[in-house]
Amino acid sequence: MSSAPSGPPVFSVHSDEADYQAAVGTFLGAGTPTAVPVWVSSRADLAASAEQASALYTTVARPTPYTRGVLLGADALPAGLVELIRPLASEWLPADTLGPELFATDPGPRSLLIVGLYEQLTLEHVRDTALAAHAHAGLNLALLTGRDAASLAWFTAKQYAVTAPGVAELGLFTATDRPVAIEGVRVFDERRLEAEDIQPQVLDPLWRRVMFQGHGKDDSINLAEFTLCGLSEAAPRHPDLLGPRCAYGPDCYKPKDKLIPLHEVRAAEIVLSSCNSAPLADAVVYDPKYQLMLNAIDGTAKDVVAALTVHDSDRPENDAWMRAVLAGAPSTPTLNASIGTAQPYPAFLHYGLADDPGAAPEQVPQQPDPLLLTTSARLTAYLASDLLPHNNVLRPRLEKLAHKVEQWVARQEPVARGPERIMSDLTADLQSLDHTIATALANDPENELADYPGYFGVRSVLDPASVRTVECNCGRPAQEFTKKALVHTALDTVTVICLRCGDVSFQVPGSPEVWIEAADEVAAGGTLDVRVRVRAGRRAPVGISLFVPRYLRSDCTIEPDRQKVKAVPGKEVEASFKVTVHSDTPAQAYYMTAFAVQDLGVSTGRRHFGVTSAPYGD
Repeated sequence: MSSAPSGPPVFSVHSDEADYQAAVGTFLGAGTPTAVPVWVSSRADLAASAEQASALYTTVARPTPYTRGVLLGADALPAGLVELIRPLASEWLPADTLGPELFATDPGPRSLLIVGLYEQLTLEHVRDTALAAHAHAGLNLALLTGRDAASLAWFTAKQYAVTAPGVAELGLFTATDRPVAIEGVRVFDERRLEAEDIQPQVLDPLWRRVMFQGHGKDDSINLAEFTLCGLSEAAPRHPDLLGPRCAYGPDCYKPKDKLIPLHEVRAAEIVLSSCNSAPLADAVVYDPKYQLMLNAIDGTAKDVVAALTVHDSDRPENDAWMRAVLAGAPSTPTLNASIGTAQPYPAFLHYGLADDPGAAPEQVPQQPDPLLLTTSARLTAYLASDLLPHNNVLRPRLEKLAHKVEQWVARQEPVARGPERIMSDLTADLQSLDHTIATALANDPENELADYPGYFGVRSVLDPASVRTVECNCGRPAQEFTKKALVHTALDTVTVICLRCGDVSFQVPGSPEVWIEAADEVAAGGTLDVRVRVRAGRRAPVGISLFVPRYLRSDCTIEPDRQKVKAVPGKEVEASFKVTVHSDTPAQAYYMTAFAVQDLGVSTGRRHFGVTSAPYGD
């Protein structure tokens, strides 16, 4: 077990209220910081915590005050405690100023401190304020509380203590994740929790910052067979409130020899990453006697980060927290920013004064790459609809990629695999599958995938705002418009219609634009030079094939059967084909169609041409 550093005492413990008030006056008036007065009343457990905390804190300093503070129920607190609280905020506001309107003032608070006994931290006083603070990115919200006045006095005193430089251990205990370990943070994942005796691993070190993650309620966090326990033997029982199993008999719902009392964990900061680890006073499940957050406050921690309600904290938050603590960044804004894409409310509240009470840094949670989302939407439309029958040759490959994408869009995957690796794997799979699609369409232009414009079109409706005039391949004006899909199993389609040529092109939004250039006529027995021009939005290969109607295929040859070009965003690239018409081909009007495939998006372009009679004598 780590030993306490030597030096003058950081805390002076007082059981008499008058002695405490006098000591506070001396402490606040002293030019040189002295031991911080702690009023413990008759609570021997708090006196023991103060002695244990001497291993973590070696010096005393006044914390930088928050810009504004609200003190709830000051009349119920010892006068000395109120005096010790006052320097923690530059301006103190009445309780009725709490709420969203507080942040509409100009200038609003950069940081806000709410102080009061736990019974005062109600939905009325905290909920709307916490939600409004969360909506105003960059505002630092903190709370000081305790199960009684002595707990609050102890928690307040710890805010004046400075963590010893030698207390440097960082740790993560998680029963629900296998995070990628980062050097500098001791990680105990679900495998280690099941294989090792973690009691000494939790209780022996002097933690600078430690996180506990697992399933639980107000009173406990499950760490495999071990349990982080919130029971306070010193607190009175409230029989009118529900208690956990141990409140009604000798048994615990987990092995007693594997209980880890939270107040015995020697840490300067404790993060409780479980649901409901710090419910508001009128939203509790269990009697506060058993509550984790209050038990942590009664222990050594000067900072406790705990959950207001349920949340979906997972690997992204674990990774973000480990990187933050290594960089010395605050836990609460880091965790709330990371989880901000999953829920609209703050998952965590900060109990205690953060080192910097200024505006918390605004963090933008990482969003999935748009290409990943586009791929997912196209796969859904192809596979979840009836567009492709069960025996379509493309289905097995599309289903395989769909399974991968389902994994890659999960919140934890960018952390587990790394976004760069995900996108590298995705682009490689897309190129391979695009080649497969282009080959399938070249071999069988009637593949069901080619019918996507009709299938999606009848499940869509015209977007009138999208209609515009464009130029057809034939040089005449045409109308381009978008049909918006009405169901998730269809995609929007962009169509160009010419009064002479009919349907000239189809594409799904974001797929390549296609134009065909060729002479209007070719004599039977002659060769038509065709250029297919393509403009794509992403630098990636585009597979191109050209075909003619079924009734003409036996009377002509097309070379090559398909091509691949490297698209340059915003610029046109082209592929050349030769259509050789047999000498006995009937003279009449025909058409040709080009397919362009990129990122599973299929675009078609159509051009009419005529075959004239072969010259006399040929």
